[in-house]
Amino acid sequence: MGFLSYRSLHVPFSHRAADELITIEPGMGAREVVELLYERGIIPNRYPALVYLMLNPAGRRLQAGDYEFESPIAPLAALEKIRRGAVATRRIMFRPGLTIYEVNDLLPNRPANGKLDPALLDVRLIADLDPQATSLEGYIFPDTYIVPKRATNAEILAEAVARFRRAWTPELRQQAEARRLTLREVVTLASMIEKEAADDAERPLVASVFHNRLRKGMRLECDPTFIYAAKLNGTWDDNVNNPAHRRLLSPYNTYLSPGLPPGPIASPGEKSLRAALQPAQTEYLYFVLGPGGRHRFSRNEAEHQVAVAEYRRLQRAQRPGLHTQLINKK
Repeated sequence: MGFLSYRSLHVPFSHRAADELITIEPGMGAREVVELLYERGIIPNRYPALVYLMLNPAGRRLQAGDYEFESPIAPLAALEKIRRGAVATRRIMFRPGLTIYEVNDLLPNRPANGKLDPALLDVRLIADLDPQATSLEGYIFPDTYIVPKRATNAEILAEAVARFRRAWTPELRQQAEARRLTLREVVTLASMIEKEAADDAERPLVASVFHNRLRKGMRLECDPTFIYAAKLNGTWDDNVNNPAHRRLLSPYNTYLSPGLPPGPIASPGEKSLRAALQPAQTEYLYFVLGPGGRHRFSRNEAEHQVAVAEYRRLQRAQRPGLHTQLINKK
């Protein structure tokens, strides 16, 4: 290869395909790959790239996939990207506590009509673990996913559910069996803990309140459950203090319905799953939101009312004259 030809491989070349996905099909040979790059304007000419690949057998191991090539890019850098299989990817983050409706908003190819992507209702992904599942609610594991740019929503969700299955370890299964809880019950309880707990240290404490209430036959009175019910009903108005929400007839509203809701209300993270099965050993039956976003826990109604009064006093001092939001378990 001539010096000038070799040198040209290292010179960045500006092109107009930087925003396009270039697909290297399985079985394409070096000549076909170079021809494709030339036709799409990513490399300025074929000859130096072809000669380079002929003289470098390792460089001919080009991998199929969808690629993006920044502009400018040197021809050798473009070929190296294909040799390494550095396919184009996208990053999708599912935070703990998202509902399937919020997950739907994050999917790259969600339906334009605002409806749920059908893949969110594909219970085949979880039916062996939860035969009662009617959607993937609760089973889209919170994590950051790096997926191919052309990955379908179904493929993305399949990976998120697979990640949940890995998190549902034999250890957790044994703990659930010991407590005589089904997976669905554990995930439902964990989703409530996820929505209520202000930080990791509070998760076992919140879990203890729910376990203690269940053991005593008390209603759970968990605000996020009536919020979820109102959203399902299409009546949620972003006001947790609207009494109509607590009166909503729904099996998800734990202010009216005893026991756990019929299913998860969000996707819990691993720490909430563990808290659901490893609650703190307490006598707490109540908690109320306190300063700094943390909760104050109480053993009885009298202690709880003192905590509620203190919270209201602090809120009035901080925001005089303003109606404040209170998350109250009673």
